[in-house]
Amino acid sequence: MTDLVLLHGALGDATQLAPLATRLDDGRRVVVIELEGHGATPLRDRPLRIESFADDVIAHLDRQGIGRADIFGYSMGGYVAMYLAKDYPQLVDRIITLGTKFHWDEATGAREIKMLNPAAIAAKVPVFAAALEALHAPNDWKEVLQRTADMMEGMGRDNPLKPADYAAIKTTCLIMLGDRDKMVTFEETIATYKQLPNAQMAVLPGTPHIIDQVDPSLIAYLLKK
Repeated sequence: MTDLVLLHGALGDATQLAPLATRLDDGRRVVVIELEGHGATPLRDRPLRIESFADDVIAHLDRQGIGRADIFGYSMGGYVAMYLAKDYPQLVDRIITLGTKFHWDEATGAREIKMLNPAAIAAKVPVFAAALEALHAPNDWKEVLQRTADMMEGMGRDNPLKPADYAAIKTTCLIMLGDRDKMVTFEETIATYKQLPNAQMAVLPGTPHIIDQVDPSLIAYLLKK
């Protein structure tokens, strides 16, 4: 059976996908990859970029001896998965995304980075700041936020995936969005789905954006289809 790779979202880590991974007991290997600077994976002396995340996934697949895989990506992880399907289709058998923001422009980037101000988070939402600090230790959570904000600002100026890129992706795709997702719009999700030549779309009932509030059994069921 085709191996399955799981990618977390921005500011997340591998442990957030553990409830999903434990439900994928259909006999194939399941690999959870933690992206640079997230969780305990060290920050390197370079900016965070979708392109470098994709390179790291490829390196991880090589170390694991995985030549081709299905890739599930939550939020930013789905964007990385789609980028891999565009530039490295030989490595990807199927793409499944959940709550992925595909549309980026300067206004989108500016709106997203407003929520990534470390000083404001520490002052106004100290519980969240403490959670981020614990999640990303020994990395400096404030540095992770700043580099993530810089990445999103750059995506707003020059989206790594243009609308025309999706039309060239021949990989089988399942694009999923929760009906209560307040971070990703139906419009951008449907527009991307329509661009992809070999895609299905699923709207998940009672499902918000935050991965900790998503029913892992539902996602596992759809990943096994």
